Amino acid sequence: MIELPFAREEYQQRLGKIRAEMVKRGIELLIVNDVANQHYITGYDGWSFYTPQVVLVPIEEVEPVWIGRAMDAAGGILTAWMKPENIVGFPEDHVQRADRHPMDWIAAWIVAKGWGSRHIGIELEAYYFSPKAHARLVAGLPDAKWHDADLLVNWIRAVKSAPEIAYLRKASRLAQAAVARAYEVIAPGVRECDAIASIQAAQIAGSPDFAGDITALPPTILGGENASAPHIMWSDRRFGKEETIALELAGVCRRYAAGLARTMQLGKTPVRVADTAKAVIDGMDAVLDAVRPGTTAEAVEAAWRKVIERHGLKKESRIGYSIGVAYPPDWGEHTISLRPGDKTVLQPGNVVHSILGMWMDGWGIEISETILVTVTGNETLTKFPRDIHVKA
Repeated sequence: MIELPFAREEYQQRLGKIRAEMVKRGIELLIVNDVANQHYITGYDGWSFYTPQVVLVPIEEVEPVWIGRAMDAAGGILTAWMKPENIVGFPEDHVQRADRHPMDWIAAWIVAKGWGSRHIGIELEAYYFSPKAHARLVAGLPDAKWHDADLLVNWIRAVKSAPEIAYLRKASRLAQAAVARAYEVIAPGVRECDAIASIQAAQIAGSPDFAGDITALPPTILGGENASAPHIMWSDRRFGKEETIALELAGVCRRYAAGLARTMQLGKTPVRVADTAKAVIDGMDAVLDAVRPGTTAEAVEAAWRKVIERHGLKKESRIGYSIGVAYPPDWGEHTISLRPGDKTVLQPGNVVHSILGMWMDGWGIEISETILVTVTGNETLTKFPRDIHVKA
């Protein structure tokens, strides 16, 4: 067995919190479709979620059950903490067939366990859980009473334990290594793809003490006009002699992600870029002054907005979100958002990635921090200068 990222006692504590919430909602069986949540509950770690995969949490004080493709059950035995009999593989003849579906088999398995007429909670907006999969599961469980359990596990994940925070600290070191590498390799004439290759090497092998994982979002480097759009991908385009480049990078350790965005300038810094950077850095100071236990998510955003309005700037999108264990295609936890209307009260153990991106007409800058809410205030897990990095 591969070494578990956490002690079995921690998994039991997580299950206790999940089951307590199930009781509140009248749920007797929870079907977990979100891959990050499956990992959080079981420790299972494999690139198998391109076929249907679920974790079942019954209300009884028993182990959860992982169900996935038969050939991946071996990976479950190697990586999950449960007994082998709770790692279940559906037959290979159910993989990508027009005449049958894995959810047909999973539904029949649930019925055979005597759980088919229960109040069943299910995550309805999880990545990789298709409309067809849901329809086949519901058809196979005609006696079930269904409850939308979307984000039930995610909100429990939002408060991190000390061992989780330890992984986030390691991930932060990898994020810093990635940005440092970007500063080294990006220069006029260098292809974007070559810079990305070097950055990814730092993300994976940036520490001699531990391994980096694949990031749930790919590294983003946005130069020139591309920096006006936050989520486009790299190409073989070469960096120009005088470009402002926004970097949105991350480090990941044992699936725990820490984000770090910074901005660099090739050649002389335009006045508009310097002025915007000052506003954003002042705004980050305001965010860090506001983040503490008892503060609402919307109050943090309001502190930022007050600062940038003084500079004549405006930002419509949210400025941060809860971050932690993550699988592609996203490292956000879909819970806390730093934006107007989010009245979530921050508490110790919350970790948010506050990303202050300003995407202007033909250019843009980004500065972010991964922030841990502590008992007395907050701590930025990444320790890296925020000023624009100028490379002549």
